Amino acid sequence: MESFKALWATAKGESDIQLEVKPTKKTELQEGSVLIKVHYSSVNYKDGLAATNSKSGVVRNYPFILGIDLSGEVAESQTDLLEVGDQVIVTNYGLGVSQYGGYSEYARVPAEWVIPLPKGLSVRESMILGTAGFTAGESIVALEEQGMDVANGPVLIRGASGGLGGMAIKMLKNLNYTTIAESRKKDTESDYLHSLGADEIISPDEGQLPKKRPLAKQRWQAIIDPVGGDSLADYLAQLQYGGSVALSGNAGGINFQATVLPFILRGIKLLGIDSVEYPMEKRLALWNRLGSDLKPNDLEKMIDYEVRLEELPNAFQKIMAGNMKGRILVKVIED
Repeated sequence: MESFKALWATAKGESDIQLEVKPTKKTELQEGSVLIKVHYSSVNYKDGLAATNSKSGVVRNYPFILGIDLSGEVAESQTDLLEVGDQVIVTNYGLGVSQYGGYSEYARVPAEWVIPLPKGLSVRESMILGTAGFTAGESIVALEEQGMDVANGPVLIRGASGGLGGMAIKMLKNLNYTTIAESRKKDTESDYLHSLGADEIISPDEGQLPKKRPLAKQRWQAIIDPVGGDSLADYLAQLQYGGSVALSGNAGGINFQATVLPFILRGIKLLGIDSVEYPMEKRLALWNRLGSDLKPNDLEKMIDYEVRLEELPNAFQKIMAGNMKGRILVKVIED
C-alpha cells in the first residue's frame, strides 16, 4: 500500500475550511497500536462543525482528517487483544478531534479505543447507528437507571427528525414505550416520524409554554434532548414528578434559564449525556445492547442518504442547515 485516500480539512480562516480528498501515506498518520482498514463512517453534527468552522473548538489543529466514527477491519495490530481481520468499531474518545478520524481508507488509533463488532451488527449497521445511535442508547440507559418505565407514561424526544432523535424513537418503540416526537418539521415529516414509531408528533411551539412559569401541567415522564437552548426550562416545568431529562446536545444553544423549583418540588433530574469519555466497560455493554434489544428494526430506512469521501462537503452543509432526516452514511472503501 503506497497510499490511500483521505479527506483532509485545512483551515483558511475563521469560517473558511478547505476540504480535499488526497493521497495519504501510513507515515502521515499519528501513532497508535492498531491500524484499521475503514469500511464505513457517518456524518454527525460535530463533524459538520469541524468541517465548516475552524473556531468551533472541535478540532484544535488543522490540517486534519475528520470523522468521529468508523468501522472496519484490523489491518495491523500491536496488541494481543486484536488480530488482523477482526471487525471493529471506534467512536468518540479523541477520534476525529485529536486523532485523525474515519474519513480515511486507513486509520491508526490506540487499542484501548477499539470495540470488537458486537453480535447482531454488521460493520455497515454499526455506522448507521454511529455516535448518534450510541448517544440515543446511552440516553435511554441513563433514564432507565433513574426509573423510566413503560408504565409511567410517554417519553418526549426533542429534535426528532435528526439522527439521534430518530434512533431514540425506534429504540423506545422496541421497548414498548409511548413516544412523543417534537420536530420543527412537523408539517413535512409527520409520515416519516410515524413510520419510526412515534405515537404523537408536536411542534416546538406546542411543547413550550405560552406563559413562562417554573411548574406547569405534568406531560411526560422523561425527555431525550439533543437540542438544549432557552426552551429547555419549559420542558423541565412539564416533567412528571421524579422524571428526568437526558441532555446530550446544544443545537438550540448552550444557555437556558430556569428556577430550582422543578428540582426541589417535583424531584426531577437533569442528566448530562457525554458519549466521548463513556467508560469502556459500560461502552461495551451498550454496544452489545445496540446489537440486541436496542437495535432498531429496518436500520437501512434510517439512512437519509449515502455518500463517498468526495461527496462529504455537501453532506456537511446539509447537516449544518438542518436539512436532513435520519442518518448520513459514509462508504469509505470502494467496492
